[in-house]
Amino acid sequence: MQVTLQAMIGATPERAPALLRELVETMRPRRVDDAQAAINGVRSLAFLLEQSPQARAALRRCLLAVLSRSEQVQFFADTGILSNESFFSAVSRRIGDRLLPPAPNPGALRDLFGSVFYRHNDYIWLESVPQDIWFSLGTALHIEEETDVEQIGRVRGQLLDAIEVLSTRIAAIGLEPEITRNQPETRRSVSPFVRQNLEVHAFIEHNLQAMTEKTVPQEDERHILVLLEQCEDVISRVRKYAMRNGVSVSLSYHLLRITQHIERLKALLRLVSVTRTREKSEAILGVSLTLVRAENRKHSLRDVFAENTEMLALQVTEHASHTGGHYIAETRKEWRGMFRSAAGAGVIVGFMALLKLLFAKAHLPLLLEALAFGLNYAFGFMLVHILHFTIATKQPAMTAARIAATLHEGTRSGKLKPDDIDQLSELIVKVFRTQFIAILGNVLVVLPTALLIALGWVWSTGHPVADADKAQHLLHDLNPIQSLALFHAGIAGVCLFLAGLISGYYDNKALYNQIPQRIAALPWLNRLAGEQRARRLGNYLGNNLGALAGNFYFGMMLGTIGTIGVLLGLPIDIRHITFSSAYLSFAAVTFDFALDWHVVAISALGIALIGYINLIVSFGLALWVALRSRKLTLRATRPIVGRLLRRSVRRPQDFLIPPRARVEETKVTELKGENVVEWVQRRRADTGR
Repeated sequence: MQVTLQAMIGATPERAPALLRELVETMRPRRVDDAQAAINGVRSLAFLLEQSPQARAALRRCLLAVLSRSEQVQFFADTGILSNESFFSAVSRRIGDRLLPPAPNPGALRDLFGSVFYRHNDYIWLESVPQDIWFSLGTALHIEEETDVEQIGRVRGQLLDAIEVLSTRIAAIGLEPEITRNQPETRRSVSPFVRQNLEVHAFIEHNLQAMTEKTVPQEDERHILVLLEQCEDVISRVRKYAMRNGVSVSLSYHLLRITQHIERLKALLRLVSVTRTREKSEAILGVSLTLVRAENRKHSLRDVFAENTEMLALQVTEHASHTGGHYIAETRKEWRGMFRSAAGAGVIVGFMALLKLLFAKAHLPLLLEALAFGLNYAFGFMLVHILHFTIATKQPAMTAARIAATLHEGTRSGKLKPDDIDQLSELIVKVFRTQFIAILGNVLVVLPTALLIALGWVWSTGHPVADADKAQHLLHDLNPIQSLALFHAGIAGVCLFLAGLISGYYDNKALYNQIPQRIAALPWLNRLAGEQRARRLGNYLGNNLGALAGNFYFGMMLGTIGTIGVLLGLPIDIRHITFSSAYLSFAAVTFDFALDWHVVAISALGIALIGYINLIVSFGLALWVALRSRKLTLRATRPIVGRLLRRSVRRPQDFLIPPRARVEETKVTELKGENVVEWVQRRRADTGR
């Protein structure tokens, strides 16, 4: 390190980038996660600079040479900010840059910066150094001693150019139709997005004039910061409006981009305007660490997927919490109602299993067979929804929005807040016991239903629905040891998860595109069915479009995946607990109930494991989406595991049956149209209390 500093003394400006790279190399720890080594490196540099005025003057000259002789605007205005490109364009560009990196431009600060911090994980050790240690290094540089006004002016001028670019983009994005549509009162004449741009232009002109006259600028950035706060207020109102009326991916993208531009503009304004050493150091440090991370991750495909999955997750989850709530029983009354609802679905699934076996016996061409299977499942699941019944395994996938509603925005540490841990733990317990009773309702009813259907078929036709070979195949598919039943159950869990996403997407679409109002306004429908029926149909589709679409796509996925596996030569198929239970009944009738108890036991175990995998996969993916929508990861849920284990030891019954509510609380919750206070007073009078 000392050798590099000595080499900087008297070095030419052309050598500055190479010397800065050598200096960073001496500070870089061997292990990127060795925070203490990184801290020691920064402290050592600060100590050497304090001891040698020549060394710190040489380091300042190298920094100024790099900054003043390179193009900075693109670096400050683009690095770390989402570009105006689609997801697929971003992915293809990053793949192309990885395979064939663009030629470096020696005159661009972005490429010079990348050559200094050339390792893809440099940002990790830089961010591990505490802020005060970095401030000590900034103090040791003694920037106030620098007298090269010309180079400082060139750097300041480029910062002002970057500020102008950012401000103009903020004005343009703020007037996008997607944003103005969701904030009707935002007009061009009063829009803070436009006003901040006008104020920034005046600010830049004032600073340029002061630089020309070599005077201190009298106008500061405070008025611009006030206008930027107003822009953030508009963004907040747009988000709230969109939560009620639906959101699109493009709107989420615009809001994310404009927020990034505002944050970067604030940082650059502090760099240009702030004269207090501490605040200027904070601004320099914040911008530098952000730029290092962005430069290191510029080719990362994971970041592209992360940014877009966060937006998609937010779009899907924000508008389906009412749907997810229907799949969670809060009280014993709702818990019993869930059993009845699941039992009704068990009856329908019994007939769906019959149709599946009949279509298989028809030996249709593969594509027609896949279509028949898919439509059987799709229309069956849609009928289940229309009749207000419940397919048990659909519950976890549908609760992603409800989970997201319990979470706050993720912190930089990526940890859940204590309140979120409590609420999410309680929600998981409720989902578990609701799922338990729903599975019981499905399985306990589908088994006898399928049995009666199979016996009725034998009585009416003289032969079973499934022949011996087919029945043996059905039993083999239930064996978790000899078949791929658990793997196929995982595929079904993914389908359940996708169905939940599709439901959330169409719920949002119904709101955003005003589907109920547009259906109610159809002229031909009003003439055919009347205005009132058209409005009722529109309201029904608006409230149920997501659920109907999710059920339809879920059925088509279940029906076609097996055929896709055959066409591709892959061992993929689906196993679903409710249908597997029905197939056990059909196989038992085929063999005239002469099944060995070992076969029955292994089949029952297979059904239980299939249901477990269905639930774990679908719920895990749904939880992941809910966390992604709040900028969190599955790692953040680790504290919940211990809490759930302790709960299972202390009160295991809570995972099976809702706790009994007190009588008065139950009656208060069931009041319909009666004033709660009056009811409590009357109750006390009746009991003499």
